[in-house]
Amino acid sequence: MKKKIIVLGTAYPFRGGIANFNERLAREFVREGNDVEILTFTLQYPSSLFPGKTQFSESPAPLDLKISRCVHSCNPFNWLRVGSRICQMKPDLVVIGFWHPFMAPCLGTIAWIARRNRFSKVISVLHNVIPHERHFGDNLLAKYFVNAVDGFVAMSDSVLHDVCRFDSRKPKVRCIHPLYDNFGTPVAREEALSHLGLDANSRYLLFFGLIRDYKGLDWLLESFAKSGLPKRNVRLIVAGEFYGGGEKYRKLAEELGVNDSVIWQTDFVPNEEVRYYFGAADLVVQPYKSATQSGVTQIAYHFEKPMLVTRVGGLAEIVPDGKVGYVVTPDSQHIAAALRDFYDNDKLRSFQQGLVEEKGKYAWSNMTRAILSLM
Repeated sequence: MKKKIIVLGTAYPFRGGIANFNERLAREFVREGNDVEILTFTLQYPSSLFPGKTQFSESPAPLDLKISRCVHSCNPFNWLRVGSRICQMKPDLVVIGFWHPFMAPCLGTIAWIARRNRFSKVISVLHNVIPHERHFGDNLLAKYFVNAVDGFVAMSDSVLHDVCRFDSRKPKVRCIHPLYDNFGTPVAREEALSHLGLDANSRYLLFFGLIRDYKGLDWLLESFAKSGLPKRNVRLIVAGEFYGGGEKYRKLAEELGVNDSVIWQTDFVPNEEVRYYFGAADLVVQPYKSATQSGVTQIAYHFEKPMLVTRVGGLAEIVPDGKVGYVVTPDSQHIAAALRDFYDNDKLRSFQQGLVEEKGKYAWSNMTRAILSLM
């Protein structure tokens, strides 16, 4: 039966993984015959709190989605207005993506008010409950948001465990992050290398996404040096914007003697360019020090690229060790050993077969079904 659905959270003109998630989720609800509107921000973060270069996308606006900019993350009077607007609209369902306690006062207050019509159900898709870089007051803010909604979809066991710390009664379900299949069709290695201006005689590892301390780029640089792969004409592509100072990583690469084998592409990668970086890569490396789940993993599945992940958070839940890549102890020695094994034993082809088998588990219809099951 057709439902009226509001998706509340980041979307175009804002950029990044959460925006991509909300837009792709909205498209799936539309494909299933529902009436969907995204309510996104007029202001998401104050510029003083945003560590990147810009919050805004340079890509064209999506023409297939109804997106309204009406939410100001720092204006309580705006929260009252938006909450009242949703309450009066009486949607069947409000879906709120939650990823950081900073957003709890805004999104939680809107949720409280929207539910006053005693008709609309508010379900949160939890990317994180507690952030990777923690701050004073995170638990209090997270609890405020958790108390404001009717149910939760967690995308990993670790996030499900986190939300259970704040609530033991409301319905909850685990549904793994679906494929990010919105970055275009795969391109052949030769086309990708030509597009990026890379040497076809080299092989390439890929570290992809916003560069933050918890993602372990320092561990990867140390592992890359220990592996001996730079001497075998293997190069490391670092593709993503620094959140915070990046000079420490460049300095480390110099000290380790591998800087000449690292390709630094440290601007934000537009959606249209993503497929070329994955097309060029043999292996996607995620040496995270902490994690819940990762959208990068689901991009790799879409492009059928093997992965190396560390055994932290929910990463091991979706990367079967030895079938689609490696799950390793989070230290540079074990990461280096896996990198050597990948090339020494020519694992690319066997891992790709496993990727084809596994990726079918991560359809977006699974996510919409999980959300609707909580209504």
